[in-house]
Amino acid sequence: MRTIRRLAILALLALGFSSCVTAQGEVQAGRRDLLYGDPNRAAVRFQNAAASSPEALYFSYLPEGVWTYVGRAYYQSGRLPEARQALERAVARSSDDSLARLYLGLTLARAGDRPGGLKNIETGLTGINDWLNYLENRLPYGAGRYWDPRKEIRGEIHAQLAMIGPNVDWPRLIAGGEWVGRQMEEEIERARFDERQEYRLEGEGKQP
Repeated sequence: MRTIRRLAILALLALGFSSCVTAQGEVQAGRRDLLYGDPNRAAVRFQNAAASSPEALYFSYLPEGVWTYVGRAYYQSGRLPEARQALERAVARSSDDSLARLYLGLTLARAGDRPGGLKNIETGLTGINDWLNYLENRLPYGAGRYWDPRKEIRGEIHAQLAMIGPNVDWPRLIAGGEWVGRQMEEEIERARFDERQEYRLEGEGKQP
């Protein structure tokens, strides 16, 4: 079942991709590389998108800017100075981009700035948790039904936040933050898949 769902997510990622070099197409292709391919190639895709559409927020209900994607790609490829620069730019452009704040914290922590890293990781995780709760409460019969319906992401966030204190288990906190970041990106496609499946089943049920 997990394999089928993964294939469905990959198929959804492929939808809308055009041979034309557009910001939207570059972000879509870059997301595919970020999740399942080469982060260095993803960075090039996202840089192309940032060059033509630097102010845009992608890609769904989730407020995630193109510079966040640039920073995440650099982070995954181990290019921490470039990641920090891009993520600081993303945070400056949008205070609602909690993924930018989370990855900025992860970048700072891995680069040795643990006080700055801890502050941003905590702020980013709290923002993601609050956003998921807001979506669930604001759109309980719409999109809120499809995002983190089992509260698995929020459960991990709570576990990570509970670790923050005088004696932080840094490897665990960083690994947990990375898990949350990836799951939030995959949740974009899972939510779309579940919503489309429900509409399809409802449509079949209405047929005479």
